[in-house]
Amino acid sequence: MGNRAQPPRRFNTGENMPTEPTNDADVSVTRLHPSFLFDMSARGFAQISVAEPGRLAFLSGQVAGAPEGEHMPPDLASQAHVVAAQLKKVLTELGASASDVVMVRLYVVNATTERFQQALAPLRDTFSGGKPSISTIGVQALFAPDYQLEVEMVVRVP
Repeated sequence: MGNRAQPPRRFNTGENMPTEPTNDADVSVTRLHPSFLFDMSARGFAQISVAEPGRLAFLSGQVAGAPEGEHMPPDLASQAHVVAAQLKKVLTELGASASDVVMVRLYVVNATTERFQQALAPLRDTFSGGKPSISTIGVQALFAPDYQLEVEMVVRVP
């Protein structure tokens, strides 16, 4: 039997599953938008992201704390800008781009629609054009009392 590679599975991308067009022939993540689910594409995200065979990087939850212990911004919007900048650096380190981001999980303390919007604004710039799948989760607290935002990410490593 052995460990022979299986051919990639094909997904129903017909009328019920529109896909996002891509200009990059090398991109191996397909974005699907089933007609029976809310269309997230106008908001910069996809309902389903399918990564072709390859390596995946699972990024631990990132917060606005710096490795050197620098002061953390006190407000959610500022923390979101710090986290977005960190995520861009991670993509560069992996040799990846926004198109390679498969999944994002966003945790916001004391979540409201307004607080989610504050957190999402800088992240939309980070993932511009990529449209990863996303989950937004409201939480009571994170690891430390000053943290208002934590972001996890799954990236297909090119």
